[in-house]
Amino acid sequence: MFPEYRDLISQLKTEDARFAKLFEKHNDLDQKIKNLEANYASSNDIDTLKKEKLKLKDEIYVILKKNDN
Repeated sequence: MFPEYRDLISQLKTEDARFAKLFEKHNDLDQKIKNLEANYASSNDIDTLKKEKLKLKDEIYVILKKNDN
């Protein structure tokens, strides 16, 4: 996710607790979605998680843009 911000992401994960929490939650959701897809879970469950994940990604992007110097 956002390879162009790799260095900034690493920095913010250590310096910004809110960013670190958002990033971790995004990664957790990503793994949960992959597991559900592998087990052919309900598409409604997966869609709900994907929407939540996208919302987190948008929040992460806003923080990255704000801190991009």
